[in-house]
Formats: sequence, C-alpha cells, structure tokens
Amino acid sequence: MRDIIRRVGTVIDRPRARNTRPLIDLLLIAAIIISSAGLLIQPQLASLAAREGISLCLDIIVPSLFPFFVLSTLFVELGSARYLGNALEGVMRPLFRLNGACSAAVVLGFIGGYPVGARTAIALYEKGNCTKTEAERLLSFCNNSGPAFILGAVGAGIFGGTKAGWLLYGAHILASLTVGLIFRFYKYREPIGESARNAPERAVRLSTAFTESVRSSFYAMFNVCAFVIFFAVTIRMLYTFEIMSATPFAAGLIEVTSGLWMLKGLNADVAQRLAMAAFMLGWAGVSIHCQVLSFIGESGLRSWTYITGKLLHGGISSLYILIILRVFNFGLPVSSYLMEQVDKIARLDFSSALSGTLKVSFILTLGFAFLIMLSVLTRQTRE
Repeated sequence: MRDIIRRVGTVIDRPRARNTRPLIDLLLIAAIIISSAGLLIQPQLASLAAREGISLCLDIIVPSLFPFFVLSTLFVELGSARYLGNALEGVMRPLFRLNGACSAAVVLGFIGGYPVGARTAIALYEKGNCTKTEAERLLSFCNNSGPAFILGAVGAGIFGGTKAGWLLYGAHILASLTVGLIFRFYKYREPIGESARNAPERAVRLSTAFTESVRSSFYAMFNVCAFVIFFAVTIRMLYTFEIMSATPFAAGLIEVTSGLWMLKGLNADVAQRLAMAAFMLGWAGVSIHCQVLSFIGESGLRSWTYITGKLLHGGISSLYILIILRVFNFGLPVSSYLMEQVDKIARLDFSSALSGTLKVSFILTLGFAFLIMLSVLTRQTRE
C-alpha cells in the first residue's frame, strides 16, 4: 500500500515537459475564446444562470457555511484544537498517524460540511499545529459533506425519506474514515508531529481572534460564492451548446448540488440512484475542489493527496452503499412513492427542510464540546 501511494504521488508531482507547455497554453487560450463567444451568443442565458448561482449562495450557501467558517477559524485561533487533541490523541495517532490537534479538522469537517474541513486543516498547518505531511494526509479525508445537507437536502428533498439520508451519511462517514486509514501509509516513515498536550500555549485575546475569524471567513465566503456562480454559468452553457450531456453523473462531477438534484428525475432503481448520490457526495465536484485549491494557495501543501482522497472517497462510498443494500433490508420506498414524496417536499421552503437536520449538527457539537471539557478537567486534576 505504501509503495502504491508513493508511486501515484511521484507521477502526479512529476514536472511537465517543457515542450508541452506551449500546447497547453494554446488550448487554454482557445477555451477562453470559445467560452467568450458562447457568452456573447447566449447573454441572457448566462445572466439567468449567474442569478441562479447568486440566489443559491444567498439562500443556502452563505447561511449554512458562514457560521461554521467563523467558528472553525475561531476554534483554531484560540488554540482550542489542543484541548480536542487531548481527548482524541489516542484515536488519531494509531489509526491515521496524526497528532491529536488534527482531530479538529476531522470533527469540523463532518459537522460543517465542505469546504470547512479542508480550510481548518490548512489553518492548523499554518498555525504550526501539524507538520506538512500530516496536513497533506489530513486533506485526503477531512473535507466532507455535513449532516444538514445529506439528511435534509439529499435524504428528504431528493429521496423522500430520512432512511435514505442516514444511509448516505453513514456510508459517507465510513468511506471518509477508510480513506484516512489508507493515507496513514503516505510518507509512513516520517515522524508524527508534536503531541497536542505538549504544544506550547499561545495567549490570544478573544476580541482579536473573533475579529480575525469574522474577517477571514467573510473573504473566504466570497471565494466560495465566486466559484459557485462561475460553475453555475459553466454547466448551463455546456448543456445549452450540447457539449456535455444532461446526465446527473456528468453534472455531479462538476457541481455536486446540480448532479444530486437531477437524480430525482432519473429513470433508475433506488440502489443505483443511492450509489450515484454516494459517489457525488464523496467526490464533491470540481467546484468544491477549486474552492479547496484556492485555500491551499501558497501554503506549500501538495494537492494530489486531496484529489486522490476525494476520488477514493466517492468510489468507496458507492461500494459501501451497494454492500449495505445487498446485506440489509432497509425498506426504502419504491421509485413511484419517492417521486410523490419529492413533489410534496419540493413545496417546502429550504429552512423548514433544514431545521430538523440542524439539530443533528447541534447535538454533535455538544458532544465534542463535552469531550473537550472532560479533557480539560482531567488535565487539571492530574496537575
């Protein structure tokens, strides 16, 4: 396993030959010219797609992501990752070869959804809470969809029931942890970073940390929304000019929300649709990848572990769904009943569909807060 991961990384990180650079530049210029021509031919369609992207950002993405962006940044700025690390040190080291502080990215990634996990992992690296190898290892499996999106928008909104949502969320988490176990062999010989309990404490004022968290999260949201709007226009233009067929899988490769929403009109059995949904959620889409790569920026971290991890996450999620459905009978509704439920749920506003699933995130947050408090009390007792 270690040899396979090392060879894949060598191939991906190998510098491109100089004689291929002019060809790549010409292809990029041609793509820009063709795209500009498409916008001039269909300006109204492009404007409509852009407005839909803006509406998606204002109605769903900003309300659901911005609070988690602020909280995750504040969590790292105040050094709270060390307390969570104390509680989960015994899990992170033997399973994933990561020091305990890295658990913050995993936990926040499962609760807040992408790209919160990846952004937290990069923040941990930039703050010195983990090594470069640990950050690259962490990026392979920490950027996940949150329970609110899978249980509410996908489970109830697309498949018409909570059973499907819980099945997808369970497979999503299990596949993510499996990817983490695989990437524990990435640069296996390098030592694990300093333990969270031994890391030096840094005194940071709450007012300073809060101000910085809000400011950086505000710019991060602009970054996310910019990619959402861009890919909303891109997908609409690709379909209009029949460059890409209007299939859920093709759309999901680019933008996960569009691909998932198209599944409700797909003529296929429930198992196939669930497997496709699991892959899309695990892969996350090119739009999410661009957001994460923009966060990586000049950090010096390699991106191939993230991309490879997301590809594995999608494939393993689909495999788990098929295995679970074959072994267990969950009594999922048939397609005709699903479509009736989708029509009913489609009349609900998003906030109503989301309110119940946000309780799950709140309960999980309380659980991890309890672990942190228990760790602090235990440490004070020992001292």
